[in-house]
Amino acid sequence: MLLLLALVLIGFYGLYVLKNAETKTISENDRKNAGGSFVKLTDGITHYEAAGPDTAKTIVLIHGFSVPYYIWDGTFDSLVHRGFRVIRYDEFGRGLSDKPNAIYSPLFYRKQLVELLEVLKVKTPFHIAGLSFGGAIVSDFVTHYPQLIDKIIFIDPVYRFPNQGTPEAVMNYTMAIKAYAMADDQLTNFKHPELFPNWASKYKPQMKFKGFRHALISTIKNYPRQTIIANYTQLDSFHKKVLLIWGKDDKIVTFDYSDSLRQKLNVDLLAVEDAGHLPHLEKPTIVNQKIISFLKTQ
Repeated sequence: MLLLLALVLIGFYGLYVLKNAETKTISENDRKNAGGSFVKLTDGITHYEAAGPDTAKTIVLIHGFSVPYYIWDGTFDSLVHRGFRVIRYDEFGRGLSDKPNAIYSPLFYRKQLVELLEVLKVKTPFHIAGLSFGGAIVSDFVTHYPQLIDKIIFIDPVYRFPNQGTPEAVMNYTMAIKAYAMADDQLTNFKHPELFPNWASKYKPQMKFKGFRHALISTIKNYPRQTIIANYTQLDSFHKKVLLIWGKDDKIVTFDYSDSLRQKLNVDLLAVEDAGHLPHLEKPTIVNQKIISFLKTQ
């Protein structure tokens, strides 16, 4: 019996070693040919990009749960072209930012953004936009620093984060042996994935860096769902102008959650037809024009 158990454990470990994508610690060499810039903050190096006139109004773009800042490519370029100062960055644990062995809580994400804004000397008030899980980061930041923010944009924002009671070790193992399937799953963000054939391959490079899985799992375990809902509710008390953009065919955060959010928060809603979780990528002309119009209107 003990021999059988030992063989099973060896088998599980062998599968982990075979499938585990996290084999590297991120280095300067990994970053040297990347676009954007890097800055050392308290909890590690943050990868960011800033473009547009220093004298222009700033908008900060915050990505979602696991896809780094390249998810904003088209919108970033569009906003810069229209004269805004635009900043985007990789959250810790994602892309080319460090992946510290930390507790990925609301405070942890808020601290990264606060320090980045201080280093970049961002003029206030500025606009802010959050995509998917980035919506939670945005609402948390605004509830703590409302005086810094002018207008707010949410694109298919997270509403109910999963309540995960599975031990981290089990989640880590499962995620490790299904690593590249997780990359392929990113295509479910689209209504028409066939139009984005290289999407999964762009996602995979970050998966080789140690700490990526921990960042995702720790976020699930330490970003309370009740905090997300409470922040959306509190946000309404600041009477900010809010643009809510939602793909009507979103299968990740379904469109009916837009009704739930609008019961708590007064918004200008753009429902995007024939688009999934990333309407700014599937319908860039419609979405970017709406964003620019919203930001330009007094």
